Amino acid sequence: MKLTKAQRQHRVAQLLEQEMVASQAELVRLLAAQGVEATQVTVSRDLEELGAVKVRRPGGLLVYALPESPQQRPEPELHLRRVLGEWAAEVASSGNLVVVRTPPGSAHVVASALDRAGLPEVVGTVAGDDTVLVVVAEGTKSRQLAGRLTEMAQLRSSGKGTKDG
Repeated sequence: MKLTKAQRQHRVAQLLEQEMVASQAELVRLLAAQGVEATQVTVSRDLEELGAVKVRRPGGLLVYALPESPQQRPEPELHLRRVLGEWAAEVASSGNLVVVRTPPGSAHVVASALDRAGLPEVVGTVAGDDTVLVVVAEGTKSRQLAGRLTEMAQLRSSGKGTKDG
């Protein structure tokens, strides 16, 4: 069955409370068992929007969990650091743009984290499948923002695509 986004996310939250869900594929299977149609990309987006994080359970198993209250959700910039560390593969700049490369199907997670972080240097983002285009605010050098994002992602600077005005 097709649910609205809110209904599907409610089901996802319920499953995370009731089950030890270790992967997005497992969550897709659990939803399917309830008759809910959802792709891995949709589930990934839902987990991101719900603020789900991986936590270690007794025995060392890493599972998804939701913060219990908004106060327990990570600060946007800390969340951005975590997301960039997990998903950013490369950061480059040109003109007033920064490009963040990710694994296939992951760009929306990085774009969402960038948007939510509220960085004054970022006007907005556009996410494709494996690429995020970041529009840099007037008066900010894209090279500086690319350097900051590279540092947050703990990537080595490639020196590639650092032309800006």
